[in-house]
Formats: sequence, C-alpha cells, structure tokens
Amino acid sequence: MASEIGTIGSDAMELFEVCFRAGWTDGLPVIPPTAQRVAEFVERSGRKSGDLIAEMPPLGGAATVEKIAANAVMAGCVPEHMPVLIAALEAATDPAMNIGGVQCSTHMASPLMILHGPIRNELGINSGANTFGQGVRANATLGRALKLALVNIGESRPGEADKATLGQPGKFSFCIGENEEASPWPGLHVDRGLRSSDSAVTLYAAEGPQNINNQAADNPFDILKTVASMMTNLGSNHIFIQGESFVVLCPEHAQIIASCGWTKADVQHYLFQNATRGHAEIKAGGIHGPNTQNYTTWPRWVDRDDPDLRIPVARRVTDIVVIVAGGPGRHSAYLPGWGTRSVTRKIEI
Repeated sequence: MASEIGTIGSDAMELFEVCFRAGWTDGLPVIPPTAQRVAEFVERSGRKSGDLIAEMPPLGGAATVEKIAANAVMAGCVPEHMPVLIAALEAATDPAMNIGGVQCSTHMASPLMILHGPIRNELGINSGANTFGQGVRANATLGRALKLALVNIGESRPGEADKATLGQPGKFSFCIGENEEASPWPGLHVDRGLRSSDSAVTLYAAEGPQNINNQAADNPFDILKTVASMMTNLGSNHIFIQGESFVVLCPEHAQIIASCGWTKADVQHYLFQNATRGHAEIKAGGIHGPNTQNYTTWPRWVDRDDPDLRIPVARRVTDIVVIVAGGPGRHSAYLPGWGTRSVTRKIEI
C-alpha cells in the first residue's frame, strides 16, 4: 500500500481516489498510508514490520505489523493505537471467535471492540454518554481500523466473501469502553482472570445495540424483567443457537441493582432463568416453523416433544455476559450475537 501511494501526487482527493479504486476503503475518505506514516506506526508497535500477527480469514491474508499499521493510518488512528489493534487482531483470530464464519455469514453481526483497564483513559476512549455513537476519535478510528484490516487483509468484501443480507452500521466502526468507574462490579477483563490494572480488549460478534428503556423501576426484578423480554425475540439467533450474548447495563440501572445486594452473577442467573420462550411459541413460526427445516442446536436436555417447556436463550449462565457502559439516563442495551464466543486479550503496551 505505502509504496503504491508514494508513486503518485500529493493532492488529497487524488490520493483518496487511488485508495478507493484499489478497494482499500470502506467507502469513506481515508488518510493515505505513506511509507513515512506507516513506519511511525510500526515503530510504536515495538515489533518488526514483517512480523506476522495472524493469518486473516476468510482468504488467509497475512496480517503483518506493516499491513496492520497501513490500515490504522487509513482509519485516522494515532501510533499509540497499535498495541490495541495487534491485541484485537489476535483476539479476532482465536478459534473461539470463528471470524471466518462471522465475516462470510448472511447474518449482520460485526466484531464489537470493547476496551478495559487504564488504556481507556490513556487513549481517551469514550465509555460514558453516547459510547456507541459518534464524536470521539479513539472509538471511531480504532473500530474503523479493525474493520479495514479485516476486509483489506482477510478480503471479506461486501457481495464477495461477505454475504451479509443487510449488514449494519457497526461494519464501519464498532468500539466502546467499559465504564468501570461507574460500575458497581469488577470489569469483564477481571471476570476473565486479568487484574483491574491490566489493559485489555474484548471482541464480540454483535448485532447493533437494542435499546432497553425502563425509567421507573427501582428494584432488580423490574429492571431485569424488561431486559429478559428484549432477549427472547423469535428472530434472534439465540433462540435456536443459544450462543453468548451481551447485556450492557447503564450505570443507573446497574447501581439500582447493586444497591439491593445483587452481584453480576445474580444478574446472570436471573436472566438465564427468565429470558426464556415457550417451546410451543418457538415451533409456531419463523425458522422453527412446521414447514421449515429444524435448525435448532439445543442441548440434549431439551425435550423437543414437550410443548410446555421454556427454552433459555443461552446454554450456560456465563453465556449471558454483563458489562456496564454509557452515561446518565436509564437506557440499557441488549446485543445479540452471531453465536460464537467473545475473546478477551491483554494489551501489551
């Protein structure tokens, strides 16, 4: 990339047109990945330009430090973002993530990047108000750099390897921070064996956030009953795959729940028991209907002949992941997923 850019003029629109024609962009303008800029990013990574971080599905492109740096430059990142992107791409290619399946599916899921620990404040990651939205460079460019790398290196291009029926805006950029300062519970990276002082990144193949509006509840039961109702959509993958899904509680909802003595595990257990759908309803229509192939991958304990059985949206309690993010206001969110597991990696700075 950098060598090709270096052979043309310096006009900004001309440079963008070259990148666009080469298929390196997401349709939006990019910063030209000149040799000098890319070299600065490689140096900040602390690695050699040719070091192989991963072989990127679906087509097995070599994600070298130099190629990751080029995509980071194009996305508008700063050199300090390189350790995050390297850890994120390592997480993306963990077999548990099945990034090849995510990238090629007709489903709309796209990897959500969640930052934990001190790195959030060091890079200015927004974990508060409008965390899923626009306006903060670190969130926007880090999420975009990951997506550009997945497409440019893995070659999952829309209409080619990427078979998404509809897609979603998160395919441009999808990056938030966990609001650990406003959370009454330990962060997700701590749940997964790291220290609170560690910086980490989690990748999760997510649909877009679904709003959970509850302004009046003053106890865990009423808040989480609302959450459970959002988790049991008949069109969701989770009714038949029962994969991992994320509940993002806003700080106010989390504080109300915790003030009654509930732990994060209590929240998970309540949702596992109450985010269910009746077997008869599930069989009545949609992908589970009488005139369709049975796509369900329910565990063996599910009696498919019992019309009164309640089917949970997860196989295990821990498959309902709970984090706290966002700012003032009583709006939480549910993020259904593609069906694979999220992966958390420590960021080596």
